[in-house]
Amino acid sequence: MIRGLSAQQTETLTTINVLASAFSFAGSGFIVLCYLLFKELRKFSFQLVFYLSLSDLLCSFFNILGDPGKGFLCYVQGYATQFFSVASFLWTTTIAFTLHRTVVKHKTDVEELGPIFHLYVWGISLILAIIPSIGNDYGQAGAWCWVQNETVAGKVVRFITFYVPLWGAILFNGVVYFQVIRMLNYATRMAAEMSDRQRQVEVKADVKAMNRWGYYPLILIGSWAFGTINRIHDFVAPHEQLFWLHCLDVGTSALMILARKIVLEESWFHEIRGSSG
Repeated sequence: MIRGLSAQQTETLTTINVLASAFSFAGSGFIVLCYLLFKELRKFSFQLVFYLSLSDLLCSFFNILGDPGKGFLCYVQGYATQFFSVASFLWTTTIAFTLHRTVVKHKTDVEELGPIFHLYVWGISLILAIIPSIGNDYGQAGAWCWVQNETVAGKVVRFITFYVPLWGAILFNGVVYFQVIRMLNYATRMAAEMSDRQRQVEVKADVKAMNRWGYYPLILIGSWAFGTINRIHDFVAPHEQLFWLHCLDVGTSALMILARKIVLEESWFHEIRGSSG
């Protein structure tokens, strides 16, 4: 039970987490299934999306377990949600990096970076999942199991192993998408001045696609803004828990995964229709 909240309120938070995670699990599962079924999606950029969705799928699966109580299952849930949550937002940085390297830097060697991306994402996720286990910080975290927050040390570990790299990823994505969109807008103006209609059509398609991908930083912010505010509030005023803030924290962090999948599905349907047309 979360200190400062009643047993009923804690149970409500668990229910919200389970239901929201179930929707996100379905959305992530749909993306994974599409990738496996449609050969048109076997491009490198969509491979990154596949691994992102796979991370979301597994994170949602362990969240659906609800509150497993104490014991081994609690440790597994805490470790797995930490690992796959970190992997999820790290995969978004590989997508941003790929777009920047191809659009801004005009490089064509991104597929060669695949093994490095895997080492980067899974390696950092593993390190950030192991750190809390060194201090035995995994366990009951209120309405589910994660890094415990009953001590100052546990709260600090949460920030160091999750929220600091999370907002670093959000900042990186935001800067990269801004540069990519600026480059595409510049290319659009150049094509218009040269009266190159074919180039205008190509650039406009790229800009339209980037506008969809550009929602990613906003979705990440929407996913974790309330969670970050809640963690800061809990650190500053641990005895003044706000139930409504906990609800927003739990609901947005899980449902925003579904929002991300909706953006992806639109992009993938465009790709499938374009390939079949």
